[in-house]
Amino acid sequence: MERFTMLLLCFGALFSLLTISNAADTLATNEAMQDGETILSANGMFELGFFGLGNSKNRYLGIWYKLSNGTVVWVANRDAPLNGTSGMLQVGRDGILRLMNGGDTIWSSSLVSLRNIAPVAQLLENGNLVVRDERNTTDQQKFIFQSFDHPTDNLLPGMKLGKDLVTGIDRHWTSWKNLDDPSPGEYTTYLDTNGFPQIIVGHDEDVHLRFGPWNGLRFSGMPSLRSNPTLVQEFVINEKEIYFRYTINGPVLSRVYLNPEGVLSSMTWVDHTQSWFAYLTSVPIDSCSPFQLCGPYGTCNANNFPVCSCMGGFEPKHPEEWNVADWSSGCVRKTPLDCGIGDGFHRISGVKVPDTRRSWYNSSMTLGECEMACRKDCSCTAYANVDIRNGGSGCLLWFDELIDVRVYDETQDVYIKMAASDLTSLTALQSGSNKKKQIVIAVGSASVCLLLVGLSLAMYSRSKKYRNYMKRQDSINEGQKEDEELSSFSLSTIAKSTSNFSINNVLGEGGFGPVYKGVLDDGQEIAVKRLSKSSEQGLDEFKNEIRCIARLQHRNLVKLLGYCIQGDETMLIYEYMANKSLDLAIFDKRQSSILDWPQRFRIIHGIARGLLYLHQDSRLRVIHRDLKAGNILLDYDMNPKISDFGLARRCKGYETEAKTNKVVGTYGYISPEYAVHGLFSVKSDVFSFGVLVLEIVSGKKNREFSHEEHADNLLGHAWRLYKEGRSLELASPEIKHKCVDSELLRCIHIGLLCVQQHAKDRPSMASVVVMLDNEGTLPPPKEPAFFTQLSLLENDANSSVPTHISVDDATITLLDAR
Repeated sequence: MERFTMLLLCFGALFSLLTISNAADTLATNEAMQDGETILSANGMFELGFFGLGNSKNRYLGIWYKLSNGTVVWVANRDAPLNGTSGMLQVGRDGILRLMNGGDTIWSSSLVSLRNIAPVAQLLENGNLVVRDERNTTDQQKFIFQSFDHPTDNLLPGMKLGKDLVTGIDRHWTSWKNLDDPSPGEYTTYLDTNGFPQIIVGHDEDVHLRFGPWNGLRFSGMPSLRSNPTLVQEFVINEKEIYFRYTINGPVLSRVYLNPEGVLSSMTWVDHTQSWFAYLTSVPIDSCSPFQLCGPYGTCNANNFPVCSCMGGFEPKHPEEWNVADWSSGCVRKTPLDCGIGDGFHRISGVKVPDTRRSWYNSSMTLGECEMACRKDCSCTAYANVDIRNGGSGCLLWFDELIDVRVYDETQDVYIKMAASDLTSLTALQSGSNKKKQIVIAVGSASVCLLLVGLSLAMYSRSKKYRNYMKRQDSINEGQKEDEELSSFSLSTIAKSTSNFSINNVLGEGGFGPVYKGVLDDGQEIAVKRLSKSSEQGLDEFKNEIRCIARLQHRNLVKLLGYCIQGDETMLIYEYMANKSLDLAIFDKRQSSILDWPQRFRIIHGIARGLLYLHQDSRLRVIHRDLKAGNILLDYDMNPKISDFGLARRCKGYETEAKTNKVVGTYGYISPEYAVHGLFSVKSDVFSFGVLVLEIVSGKKNREFSHEEHADNLLGHAWRLYKEGRSLELASPEIKHKCVDSELLRCIHIGLLCVQQHAKDRPSMASVVVMLDNEGTLPPPKEPAFFTQLSLLENDANSSVPTHISVDDATITLLDAR
């Protein structure tokens, strides 16, 4: 009996060596941490263990903030989940952390084994999981492995973003696929070391957002990230490593988080609300946020309209494209450089400096030496200081077109190489500006004159504001005549509902102005379309929108709830659509996988019924003229609602078509007779509907469609497949194997009927609805009007109306007779 007791005691001692205590922050050699057990950092802030997500049975090994409802900040096996709770973590004598499932290794920290070490794994107080040699007492920071070298979707205080040039480790973070799946998603944040380092947020292989380069205080274009007693930023660049990191002084829970949508947020934990507060976010808050929106040598200013302009000494490369708000081709020099002594430099400031991926830098050169280096190199296009502190130091040279420049609250100067003649012109303009300033100062010395000027300006300003106010009031009065029951909202009510028009409430922006989400006191969610003060087009759309839809009531039309006009503010108030617009649902890779065929068919049917109401069942025949995926909104139940009636036209009951000298709409959706001859009718909307049907089925944009075997657009491709009896191949991969073939083929057939070349051949929306509801025989379609930009221009040579083609998704004017 005594021997049996001793055996039990020995077995218990052995078992204790093979398991891990919940209170420990270390895992010794050959100890095992089972699923259900955890390791807690010494300060109790971080915890290491196994976790699951949603309803999935998958299990992951990760680290989370213990004090913030278990926010996961690192995942080991994000590509190899465990199916069940049989996972076990061990540290081998070779210094390798292994995640085991039975006898299989699911994940390991390294492939390189070490000898003669005493490895131990430890969860440090900063959330870093490390493996170190207990025998190494001289260098406690020498780690065999550390999780900080392999971030997932969070950057923690003390964690480096960048490259170790000795080991080759590239520390970058990648978003989760979605909130219930930690496998690598579409977005990656990394320190790009091509040229002078800068931070890039990439989407697949494209640049999504750019921050940088580092100017000694912060990354250019991120003026809100300034050092303070709590936040300390560090940027290191030497022969061994290039990295950025930040640290927090004090017991503050902090992280920089890259979410599955590519939004980068600096977050802190707020105890009294028990939630994370994002004090800085990369959510696009204005029209200048997209990367290189204005093309080479273009400058973006979100406060201007249009937002893009050419730098001094440059002009649009393709003026006809700039006239229709396509700035991607950028600008070119008015006068080419001759690489001679006559070339000079034009200084610009108050901008986010250009993309530095094609640049060179030297931290020891002076600004004068930098200028000489750029002057001597014919391929150099601009120069600047590397560091703006203490009057500036270092040299940064650009050797390519300058892109992604935008007006920003920055003090770093950039010197752009210019031809002598252009430099003289710019100097003259600046000189003229300076003379004007001197005149103002001189006038200011005469107090009587100043008073008179001030009074005159005040009176003019007041009269101008009054005229603008009356103009807007006339617009709203016309709307009120259309519907006396339309509600009027006060400015204070709307401001309160939108958190004083917070940037966090911005849903989007169009030619009219920004759109905000709001919540009224009774809990009703609304969308507020705020007219930009500089948008005359928006004022016309405002008037037209009230005229057209104030009295229209249909389940497939967005409902106009009311308006607000007060002072210089003019706004339209709509019901809020929770699932945003159709283009996001069918063209976004992640969203399109969620939209199954029954939902897509229901959306097609709903749009058809909404158009039928506009064309036939409403009191006045309404032609939308800008039907596109971006103007179809989806409510909580994914029901489609036609929106944006700013370009709509009302016709009297007997009218079937009209002609205009001003063609408006979006390229890819406009019927040929409208684009070329200015003739619009209900059949113009039918054509747009047909394009929409084919886009919903295929998940592809008509104007961006490409195929390796031919140059047809989406309509031409659909026609080609139809003639060859292969229409099912048009279907998006997400629905191809989960749809009802007969319904899918019928929708494609109807779509082709709607996009036929001649308006008279296209069915009415009443016929379309009947065809969707019944399974009768359909007439064979004729060749569609699949035309390209070139063919439109060729057709227009015989037209009396000048044409400007848009290749943008934005709603713009295509024809404008002068």
